[in-house]
Amino acid sequence: MGTSWSVRIVDAPPGSLAAIEAVLARIIAQMSNWEAGSDISRFNAAPPGQWTALPADMLTVLRAGLDMARLSGGAFDPAVGRLVAQWGFGPGGLTGLSAAPSHPSPWTAIEIEGERARRLADVTLDFSGIAKGFAVDAVAAALHDLGAAHFLIEIGGELLGRGIKPGFQPWWVDVEAPPGMALPTLRIALCGLAVATSGDYRRFREEGGKRLAHSIDPATGAPIVNDVASVTVLHESAMMADGWATAMTVLGPDRGTALAARHGIPALLIGRTETGGQEYMTPALAAMLD
Repeated sequence: MGTSWSVRIVDAPPGSLAAIEAVLARIIAQMSNWEAGSDISRFNAAPPGQWTALPADMLTVLRAGLDMARLSGGAFDPAVGRLVAQWGFGPGGLTGLSAAPSHPSPWTAIEIEGERARRLADVTLDFSGIAKGFAVDAVAAALHDLGAAHFLIEIGGELLGRGIKPGFQPWWVDVEAPPGMALPTLRIALCGLAVATSGDYRRFREEGGKRLAHSIDPATGAPIVNDVASVTVLHESAMMADGWATAMTVLGPDRGTALAARHGIPALLIGRTETGGQEYMTPALAAMLD
């Protein structure tokens, strides 16, 4: 996934490390666009219209991604791989820009039937906005199966906490403001909760003096230009927190927070301004902090 992971476990059961590594290896083998032999690469290479059998984990993420696409009006789109590659954020570097998306609402060109799926047009899957969250959930499930009850999991900045730390303290997590912004730190107790943050300062490149964020707006086929610096979302599922954060990042301050408010999602969006940053907090998060 091009990132690091860490797990803190109270009284770690035997075999914990091996179980974690097995989960992550399985997910990479299924969902990494950087692995030519992965299931997602195999699916993307199949001719449009051809059905491809998919493993259970990948189907879970694909179904969740399509559900998120419907909920967000396409702001989250698991089939933007072609656009991601065109803008140089895929494994092949820049592949050449087009003036408009190759397919409007790419996610609508993906069809699932039972344990198989197919592309109805020349779009490709990219789970970079949801797979890390799924990996966090999968590691948590594996540790639970081993008997672990108290742990904190972090993969690329997405976190999930279960139980408590020694000394009967919750797993406290600080969500810092984007670099260069003098905003207060958001401190969260992760007790059965996950938190995911999407930001334009993590993966980007400079072009013509402009910052091009890795988040692609499916409606325009280009990197977002809505001055969103970061979005932090809390959810019981790290996968869902990851997906909601991506969708809100694409939609921007007004539409993004309105979407989260409609669905009761605790979230904090930080927008860039000429003087620094501005916070937008959803009612669900405000209620949690009261």
